Amino acid sequence: MGTMDKFRFLNWEMYNDAQDLFSIVLKVVRDLPKEYRFEFGSQIIRSCLSVVLNIAEGSGKSSDRELNRYFDIALGSLFEVLASVDTLKRNKLLTESEFSDIFQRVDHISNQIGGFKRSISRRKS
Repeated sequence: MGTMDKFRFLNWEMYNDAQDLFSIVLKVVRDLPKEYRFEFGSQIIRSCLSVVLNIAEGSGKSSDRELNRYFDIALGSLFEVLASVDTLKRNKLLTESEFSDIFQRVDHISNQIGGFKRSISRRKS
C-alpha cells in the first residue's frame, strides 16, 4: 500500500470540503464578541474539527462497519455545527449571508457522507 493509499482521505472531496468549512468557522469565531468567543467558540470549533477528524480516522478503518460508525459521528457533528450557527444567527451574531454559506457547505458535506455510506451498503449487497 502506497503512502497516498494509506492516507486516502487527503484526496477525498468531503475531507477537503470539511477542512474549508473548518476555516470558515474559525473566522466566524474570531469575529464573535469577546464575551462569547471562549464558550461558544470552543464548542463550534470542536464540533467542526470532529467532522474533519472522524472522516480521516474512519478512512483508516479496515471494515465498512467501522468506517460507517465514524461517518455517523461526523454527520452528528455536522448537525451540531449547523445548530450552533443557527443559534448565532438567531442572536444576531452571524449574518444571514454567513449562515447561508455555512448551511450550503454543511448540506453538501452531509450529502457526500451520505453518498459514501450508500455506496458502502451497496457493496455489501
